[in-house]
Amino acid sequence: QVQLVESGGGLVQPGGSLRLSCAASGFTLDYYAIGWFRQAPGKEREGVSCISSSDGNPYYVDSVKGRFTISRDNAKNTVYLQMNRLKPEDTAVYYCAAPPLGYYCSDDGGIFVADFGSWGQGTQVTVSS
Repeated sequence: QVQLVESGGGLVQPGGSLRLSCAASGFTLDYYAIGWFRQAPGKEREGVSCISSSDGNPYYVDSVKGRFTISRDNAKNTVYLQMNRLKPEDTAVYYCAAPPLGYYCSDDGGIFVADFGSWGQGTQVTVSS
C-alpha cells in the first residue's frame, strides 16, 4: 500500500527554519517525482515545490524561491523540504504528494493538485511571534 507520511512541522518565529520530511512506504521513491503543497485556512491548496526522480532542476513557487530547498534521499525513501527565513504567510498545512510514474517537474511550469494521486496526511507549519 502506497503511503506518504509528513513530519517536521511546528511553531517557529519569523526568520526561523524548519525541515519537513516526507517518508514513503509501499513503493520505491527512486522512480517518482514528489511534490510539496500547502494549504492555508480559507485558501486553495498551492504547489510549493517539486523534485523529479532524476535529472532536472526542481520547481519552486515564486514566493519561496531562495528560501526553500527540496532534496531527496533515495536510500532513506524520503524527500525533504528545508524552509529558511520563514514568514507568517508561510503558515499552512504542508502536504507531500506523488504523481504517476513518468511525471517530470518542470522548473517553470508549476505543479497542480490534479496531477498528484497519492497524498500524505499533512503537517502543520505555523510562523508566528
